[in-house]
Amino acid sequence: MEFDLLSGAALTGPALLGALALLALVDSTSFGTLLIPTWLLLAPGRLRPGRILIYLATVAGFYLAVGVVLLTIAATALPQLMELSATPAFLWAQLVVGAALLVGSFFIGGKRKRSGPGKFARWRERAVTDVADEAGSVLPLMGLAVAAAAVEVASMLPYLIGIGLLSTSEYDAGTRLLVLVGYCVVMVLPALVLLGLRLVAARAMERPLASFGAWMEKNAAETTGWIVGILGFLLARAAAVELGLFEGVL
Repeated sequence: MEFDLLSGAALTGPALLGALALLALVDSTSFGTLLIPTWLLLAPGRLRPGRILIYLATVAGFYLAVGVVLLTIAATALPQLMELSATPAFLWAQLVVGAALLVGSFFIGGKRKRSGPGKFARWRERAVTDVADEAGSVLPLMGLAVAAAAVEVASMLPYLIGIGLLSTSEYDAGTRLLVLVGYCVVMVLPALVLLGLRLVAARAMERPLASFGAWMEKNAAETTGWIVGILGFLLARAAAVELGLFEGVL
């Protein structure tokens, strides 16, 4: 039986599916599932919607694969993993990793050259418009999708909560897989809606997308730095609390 993390009430059937849908919608607003696809839609020239679909399919496929692995681990080794995560060695390692992420976040971004289009803008144009070498543009696009998903997966709390709820549900393995597929589809649904709007109402979408793209071009690195820094702080703080490092201070 599953329990709502906030209230302790049991979640079964439609309630569980509704909770998973809400979690998936939260995940759909992340950098990899929404911001990068929006940025790709801003490429000049004739848009190649198939390239956007390849990116979104790669992101969804990556999360599906991670979800299957996590569900398998949860079904076989969850008690052992919970015990391991409470050991001093694991907590000290978590503290070191968190501190490294926090310090490293200050070096993400930095000064950018302002003359001409940035390298990301040039890469975007090659990735989503016509080029002579099809594979040469699709493979970097898929690489970006995997990289974005891999960076975010550890910090996507809604996805991890969803996996936890699903792993303790009464569904059999086949049903869990189908629900997980649905979760991943919902994750990329807003980006698919934006793609549809871009195709049917390109002129009306041009200005808001351009404004959003300009903001991303200017602030993406700094935003990533903040995300990495916050994640590092939370990891280090949680480990320090568990190790009792604050007991002498408070």
